[in-house]
Amino acid sequence: MSTAEEISTLLVANFGTDPHAIRLDVSLRHLQLDSLALEELRLLIEDRLGVDLDDVQLSSRDTVGRLVDAVHHRVAA
Repeated sequence: MSTAEEISTLLVANFGTDPHAIRLDVSLRHLQLDSLALEELRLLIEDRLGVDLDDVQLSSRDTVGRLVDAVHHRVAA
């Protein structure tokens, strides 16, 4: 499963996000993710993919694509 698919799966399973709403150009705010939800998502991603995202700064203004790129960069490192 790709990084984008993993993140989509987490968004749907843990936050009830509509799978059709998840696109790379959509902001995390549009998906109803506030700062607390972003922190929870970060922890879920770390656990599922075995990566450390402590120094990755994300806000609800960032897009799904930015999140995928940041996580993918960590997974590939």
